[in-house]
Amino acid sequence: MSPFAKAFEEWMQKNMATETNSRRRELLGKGLSHGTTEFLRCCWYPTVGNLDDLYPEWEVRDMYNSVRYLDLAYRPGGVKGGIEIQDYRSHARDIGVSRFKDLCRKHSMLGLDDWTLLHVAYLSIVEEPEYCKQLVLAFIGKFVSTPASSDLDWAEAETLRFARRLPRPFSAPELAVHLRLSDRHVRRILYGLVERSLLTVASGKQRHRTYRLDWEREL
Repeated sequence: MSPFAKAFEEWMQKNMATETNSRRRELLGKGLSHGTTEFLRCCWYPTVGNLDDLYPEWEVRDMYNSVRYLDLAYRPGGVKGGIEIQDYRSHARDIGVSRFKDLCRKHSMLGLDDWTLLHVAYLSIVEEPEYCKQLVLAFIGKFVSTPASSDLDWAEAETLRFARRLPRPFSAPELAVHLRLSDRHVRRILYGLVERSLLTVASGKQRHRTYRLDWEREL
């Protein structure tokens, strides 16, 4: 049994054992969709290394007291993160008008209730798993509340916040525009953060070109 398969089985058993809601227990008993399982196997687990704080088939109620289910809820510390896996066949091509309207209503109501939603296309999971891993990192970054070290100045702290919000590496010129500082000043900031292991070099050997957050340190 692979590490993921073992973690997945234990995670599902734990969710089943602790659930008192009969409707959610029934859904869990039927198993997760192929798309959700593949997202966890190919994207989430390789990136994060665990399934902590994730809840499958999470039940929520909207302002009209209608019951809704999220494919996955991410709730560390009670935050409201939701992940929906979108299958092209059922969500884009063959969906009926009433079902489409209901999906729009569902996502609108969740947004109004302060849920941060991540929509992932099944085709992206299959064809672009590395991109999906970056989405996972950016999604988790929305909820990272690690306080900035007291020895960081405003530009360094804002650089880390800027990096945390991006699902991809960024360049010094991009950061210079964001901070409204000179390219030379920004490069000094970046070099300093790399030396302190707060950022890592994403590309470039002799001359650093792009940077990203050190997510292993963050997680």
